[in-house]
Amino acid sequence: MNSSTTQTCVRIEQNDQYRGKQGLTYISGVSAESAGSRGLCMHIVTIPPLGRAKPHLHENHETAVYTVSGVTGMWYGEGLKEHMWVKQGDFVYIPANTPHLPYNPSETTPCVALLARTDPNEQESVTVLNVPDPGIAKR
Repeated sequence: MNSSTTQTCVRIEQNDQYRGKQGLTYISGVSAESAGSRGLCMHIVTIPPLGRAKPHLHENHETAVYTVSGVTGMWYGEGLKEHMWVKQGDFVYIPANTPHLPYNPSETTPCVALLARTDPNEQESVTVLNVPDPGIAKR
């Protein structure tokens, strides 16, 4: 979309999926590409049973997550040494430049989440990290 075009409301049909640098599949939502957004991106991610992202961070961009269904674990912080469990109905805030690795510990149930990021070009700020994957945490 041309940035000199007059801005207007845009409806985006749920039909475009892509595989991100993080290694997960996303349903495209609001972005610079789909709606001419200048300051945010919003999409849906499904982490399949036993699926996991690659360790990564989003350079200079914050992320907000709302878990629609399922349970996920997330390693985060320097060296991915911190861990949290996130369940349906939980919100998560990930500060800019924070390493993280979400994963689905379930063998049968996918985890679905709505993501919003302050980067309108969703994949541009993704940096995949060369750090060891800590594995699945014990509950």
